[in-house]
Amino acid sequence: MLLAVGLIGLTAILIVQIRSITRSDRPRLRAIEVLATAIPLLVVLFAMSYYVLDLQTEEAFSQQLSRLDALYFTVTVFATVGFGDIVARSETARTIVTIQMIGDLVVLGVGLRVLLGAVKIGLTRQRTPDGRTQPSHVERQSSSLSVTPSSSGRRRRRTRVP
Repeated sequence: MLLAVGLIGLTAILIVQIRSITRSDRPRLRAIEVLATAIPLLVVLFAMSYYVLDLQTEEAFSQQLSRLDALYFTVTVFATVGFGDIVARSETARTIVTIQMIGDLVVLGVGLRVLLGAVKIGLTRQRTPDGRTQPSHVERQSSSLSVTPSSSGRRRRRTRVP
C-alpha cells in the first residue's frame, strides 16, 4: 500500500516537473534537476518498502534488513548488479523486486525519452525580450543553412543563406 501511494505521488510530481521543463528558460538544466530529484526519490521509496516488508514478514529476504541494507539492496537492483548477498525469498518480496526492475526500465527508457522531448519543446518555446516566441538556437542555425547538391546527386557542402 505504501509503495502504491508513493509511486502515484512520484508520478504526479514527475508530470508537474515535466510541464515545468517545457516552460523553463533553461530546459536542459531543469531536466537535469528533475532527474536528480526523481531517481533518488524512486530509490528511497523502494528502500522504504523493502525495509517495512522485512519488518512485517519474517523471512521476506535472505537476511534481516537494516535501513542501510534496504537502500543497498535497492541500489543493486536499480543498477542491475544483483550481487546475490541479499535475496528476496517471499512471494511478496519477489513481486516488489519485479515491480522495481520493470519500473527501473520504464524510468530509464520512457522517462528519459519524455524528458528529452520536454527539453526539445522548452527550447522551441524560447522567448524574446518583447514576449514573442522565437525558435531555439538550434532551429535558427539549421534554418539558415542550405545544402547544395553536386552533379552526382550527393551532398556537397553547406552554405549560409542570406
